[in-house]
Amino acid sequence: MLESEDIMNEETLVNEALIPVGKSTDVPELGRLVVDVGQRTIGIFRVNGKLNAYDNVCPHQGGPVCQGKIMPKVRENIDADHQAHGMVYDRSEMHIVCPWHGAEFIITTGRHATAADIGLAAVDVHERKGVIYVSLSNG
Repeated sequence: MLESEDIMNEETLVNEALIPVGKSTDVPELGRLVVDVGQRTIGIFRVNGKLNAYDNVCPHQGGPVCQGKIMPKVRENIDADHQAHGMVYDRSEMHIVCPWHGAEFIITTGRHATAADIGLAAVDVHERKGVIYVSLSNG
């Protein structure tokens, strides 16, 4: 995945068959854009200024994972004496929650929040001059 329009050049555009899917402003920080591209539906997310894109198919049972709730990781609040004080949101790791059965995936990696061997199918996403492009060459 290219992270900056500075990395991308005209040769990249020609060689990778990039498909424009929206404007950069369509995906604000911690936002999403879900688009149909051919026979696929793709979810595009922005976290810490970087775009991440995945097929909108949950590996659990095929649910529309990219249309689920975006939320911070939930972790147990443990003090210095190892005493638990309830649960807290940890905004350093943002998750997408599948609306069908609640499977959680880390947006920046696509990996399941607790089972690292399970993950979303990544889609190459690029951003250049205010336009978001996807490349379907990986699937």
